Amino acid sequence: MEHSGTTGSVVAERPDALALHVDGREVASYVWRSRLPASTAPRPYLHPVRTLAGTVVTDARPHSHTHQLGISIAAPDIGGRNFWGGRTFVPGHGPAWLDDHGAQQHRRWLRHTESELAHTLNWVDRDGAELLYERREIACHPLSSGAWTLSVRTKLANATDSPLQIRSPAALGRVGAGYGGFFWRGPSRSERVRVLSPAGDGERAVNGTTAEWVAVSGAGQGEWTLVFAPADAVTAADRWFVRSRDYLGVGSSLTWDRPLVLEPGGSIVRHILAVVADGTLDSEAAGALAAAARSAP
Repeated sequence: MEHSGTTGSVVAERPDALALHVDGREVASYVWRSRLPASTAPRPYLHPVRTLAGTVVTDARPHSHTHQLGISIAAPDIGGRNFWGGRTFVPGHGPAWLDDHGAQQHRRWLRHTESELAHTLNWVDRDGAELLYERREIACHPLSSGAWTLSVRTKLANATDSPLQIRSPAALGRVGAGYGGFFWRGPSRSERVRVLSPAGDGERAVNGTTAEWVAVSGAGQGEWTLVFAPADAVTAADRWFVRSRDYLGVGSSLTWDRPLVLEPGGSIVRHILAVVADGTLDSEAAGALAAAARSAP
């Protein structure tokens, strides 16, 4: 295990993962070196993520989508390489298995304490060539007696000497598939699932919108609600990708139906807040949590 040399206690759950706590309770494990097959586009991820009562609200490597990993940052097409995992969408053909998967590699720790992590990463193609350089910051904060906030901030910089395109399948012709960026995979065994937002309720009403927040609630071993909200104006302009029928997933999309181009040396910053709450909340309560998370210091 590496040591950062920074102040604060370092907490390790296993050699390649760090535990995160809120008020002394373990709420998440950050797998910073995943050791997964190349077809998953190996990357760091958060799993399991738990409510304060201990209910798990993420899934990783489910049978239907073995490349979906808890809460992660992933992209289906960066310069023609697949950093999402699984099949690649090919225009005029559809999803296909290609040998085009990239990986995210931990570079060095900047900070890690009981409730905060920061490190740098390289996004490399299958031959090890670096496409992106990333600084990632993750923090867990108490919000109320039944909820806590996960903050995920990423800065992605073009590490090549040429313009770099970031594209979603929607940009290649797959309608509604604008995923790529922050992504949460919800638990597979969920009941009474509801999707809420100021734009309306349900997947069809929310997918592709720029709602102020999106909430998903369900029940499994316990009742839970997750509320996702942008932490800044730039992130608020990104559309939401939402799935609730074949699987549970919410993403904040870096780009939808048009490529996002990073010039050499160019960078983008995105910041998402995810409130993890016990119980199944209605729209009013979910909106109040989103507002509280955004206004918290």
